[in-house]
Amino acid sequence: MKILIRQVCICDPKSPHHGKVKDILIENGLIREVGDRIPEQADHLISRPGLHVSPGWVDVFSHFADPGFEYKEDLETGAAAAAAGGYTDVMVLPDTKPVVDTKSQVEYIRKKSASLPVNIWPIGAITKNQEGRELAEMYDMHNSGALAFGDGLKPIQSAGILLKALQYVRAFEGVIIQVPDDNTIGSSGLINEGIVSTRLGLPGKPMMAEELIVARDINLARYAESRIHFTGVTSPKSLEYIRRAKDEGLGVTCSVTPYHLLLTDEDLVAYDTNLKVFPPLRTRDTVRELRMELLNGTIDCIATHHLPHEYDSKVLEFEHAQNGMVGLETSYSILKTAMPELSEERLISLLSLTPRKIFGLPLPVVDAGQACCLSLFDPAMAWTLDENDLHSKSRNTPFIGKKFTGKPIGMINGTKSFIRS
Repeated sequence: MKILIRQVCICDPKSPHHGKVKDILIENGLIREVGDRIPEQADHLISRPGLHVSPGWVDVFSHFADPGFEYKEDLETGAAAAAAGGYTDVMVLPDTKPVVDTKSQVEYIRKKSASLPVNIWPIGAITKNQEGRELAEMYDMHNSGALAFGDGLKPIQSAGILLKALQYVRAFEGVIIQVPDDNTIGSSGLINEGIVSTRLGLPGKPMMAEELIVARDINLARYAESRIHFTGVTSPKSLEYIRRAKDEGLGVTCSVTPYHLLLTDEDLVAYDTNLKVFPPLRTRDTVRELRMELLNGTIDCIATHHLPHEYDSKVLEFEHAQNGMVGLETSYSILKTAMPELSEERLISLLSLTPRKIFGLPLPVVDAGQACCLSLFDPAMAWTLDENDLHSKSRNTPFIGKKFTGKPIGMINGTKSFIRS
């Protein structure tokens, strides 16, 4: 099958065509030709003004809820949401039933997703059943296709267990993923601790709970001479610790969510449960500092923290609602809307190049003779999110009806593709 993309702007610093408007001819999963004007006929023609293309985007932290919680999401609907959001690769959490803590569970996800348009990479659990007590079979999971290891939404609390894990994954240059949170601090917190939490009468969660774990885990990574990735970082102090660790040459990286760059705790005044997330939304000043750290390079990549929930988990009292929102389909648009000063080159680094480097994924190049792994997007398109635009099984997002600048158009991954109409 042949696909011809007409007059598309190529955003790929590794490509000789970077920054140029070209035609791209794709045949049987390979880029056959890149030229000014390709006369050849194709089975599918993609032509629309303002179209851009880059190496395929990677999300490093999504929950596809399969097996066990398919009423929230499954691999098929999760992959559809990712493809609609422009993603070609997604790393999925082990927070399933049963937990992804054995090679058989890793193989289940890899085999079941083999026919889907998006590459789905399991994150193997660090501890058995995510209980934080005994190490899981990480080496076997690695050999079966687990891309990294973490206890998902249940961050490791024991320093001793995390140290053992960091030492263990050194044997195969593995990466530990941690959502930094000391759950003994502000254990009943529902939103960020501050003026807004006091005004709303909701128990607060202080940023110190995050900062303590970041500082501790950096020390453990230093001792183990191993690699750790912090995701969902929200504290400027945490980012200061991470920046110092990088200056020291430690294997420490981090990611933030798009919504932590756009929303603040002030948006919670209506008690919208779709805004109940973990880590919680922070203050306006904190968001401003996070944006600065994104611009200066301290933050390595973007993690959507796509956490789908069915209606009954969100439409109830704020105290009892589950944390999280769906995010794969709005990630790029939120970034473009929140930070229009971000260059497309920097965005491609955050969404594709750097996460691929951190987690050892192949780095596709937009050039003739290369395997086709492309994300398509329009940086200037103004659009409004409609519920019918969502391909996820769940609808827990505060952005329905919101206006954005910048829209993901789809993806082409080998012989599989999805292009928005």
